[in-house]
Amino acid sequence: MTVVLNLIWLVFAGFWMAIAYAVAALICFLLIVTIPFGIAAWRNASYALWPFGRKLVRKPGAGVGSAIGNVLWFLFAGWWLALGHVVTGVLLCLTIIGIPLGIASFKMVPVALFPLGREIVPSGDPWFPSVSRTA
Repeated sequence: MTVVLNLIWLVFAGFWMAIAYAVAALICFLLIVTIPFGIAAWRNASYALWPFGRKLVRKPGAGVGSAIGNVLWFLFAGWWLALGHVVTGVLLCLTIIGIPLGIASFKMVPVALFPLGREIVPSGDPWFPSVSRTA
């Protein structure tokens, strides 16, 4: 079922949102100081392309640097990407088949706003049974 959802997502929302994240990543890579933001944007592009069957968890070692970076990301790129997820989610929820995809788009808003200090893991992975994990 996740493959079917991912394919439908890819056609209707994933490709466009992945392009938006890739553009943000490219801009961040061009400005040398913002390369960590580019890496996070690239990671989010892969997640936006194929989200079902994976989930985001907080990194246990993320600290003040991630928090400061997230504030900068929010100001310069995060709210634009989050707005894209909200608009996409609303448009997807207009159809019955699109409701699960719209909900998935809404679930991606927090990671669009604050991507640093998170990692993508398979949702069925026994090593990552919950959102909080120990090292």
